[in-house]
Amino acid sequence: MLRFLMVAACLALSTGAHAQGQTYQLTLAGASPGGLWSSLGLGLDKVMKAAYPGSTVTYQTSGGGFANIQLLEKKSVQLGIVHNMELRMAQNGEPPFKSKVSDLRVIAYLYNWAPVQLLVNKDFAEKYGLKSFEDVAAKKAPIRVATNRRGNVVNELVDRMFKAINVTDKDITGWGGSVVPAASQEQDDLMRNRRIDATFNSLFVRQRSILEMANSVNLVMLPVGDATIAKVAQQAGVDRYVIPAKSYDFQPNDVPTVSLGAMLVVNKSMSDQDAYNIAKALVEHVDEMRGVHPAMKALSAKFLTEQKAGEFHPGALKLYKEKGLL
Repeated sequence: MLRFLMVAACLALSTGAHAQGQTYQLTLAGASPGGLWSSLGLGLDKVMKAAYPGSTVTYQTSGGGFANIQLLEKKSVQLGIVHNMELRMAQNGEPPFKSKVSDLRVIAYLYNWAPVQLLVNKDFAEKYGLKSFEDVAAKKAPIRVATNRRGNVVNELVDRMFKAINVTDKDITGWGGSVVPAASQEQDDLMRNRRIDATFNSLFVRQRSILEMANSVNLVMLPVGDATIAKVAQQAGVDRYVIPAKSYDFQPNDVPTVSLGAMLVVNKSMSDQDAYNIAKALVEHVDEMRGVHPAMKALSAKFLTEQKAGEFHPGALKLYKEKGLL
């Protein structure tokens, strides 16, 4: 009998059937070390330790959300951070996915305040009368624009924004411009050296790189029209976002745009109790997540529920309803 009880206890621990005093040993797939997602991993570790003393969440570096979806599908990790657009692309079976992915569920929304900021050299914008994103198409401006590296979700998002206003790379080239795939740091250098006219990138508001760029280049920020935002949001699963007026010295008015969001995702095979407990820990210790990075100060218990790109895990959904958050 004693041996049976010991085996039963070990099985409960390994399968995550949680009782008082039980602990978790989880692996979270993120992205590169040192970025925001690694800070979110640290926050999740603190959350789980606070809720279930002795628990550990180990952060595993990866290629980012696309790679994390594959890891979650294979059940190589229990948790993964995934952009809303990456999850939507997986659900639709769009490249890089070869077929539709239907076995992932959302535990919580983590942030959606990484808007696509359309920064244009002021002289260029004034020369071609660019006062909105849609004006790029209307004016057929020969814009040289950097849109992040190919294969990066930001590049894909900006490409869809252009398609929403019926503009292709070929169109821009035909107008005398170019679309330059470049990482964020490369974009900054290209702008300062006047080798491009614009950067369209998903970044946090008042990102240091933008502030530094503004010290070298006179900038304007283009707003995105409501119809374009609605079309892109519906297709890509991203959110509408308004960059508040005067977030930068060169930006006197509110600027509507679209924004990527990131969420905590699991395989649907996770037990309802485990998903419930993880969501409960996040809600009750959300302050631990807020404290890991200045960009996370806006996180709230209610925000954890506000994603629309994927299906919540039933266990997490139960917790949010019990807490009155849904």
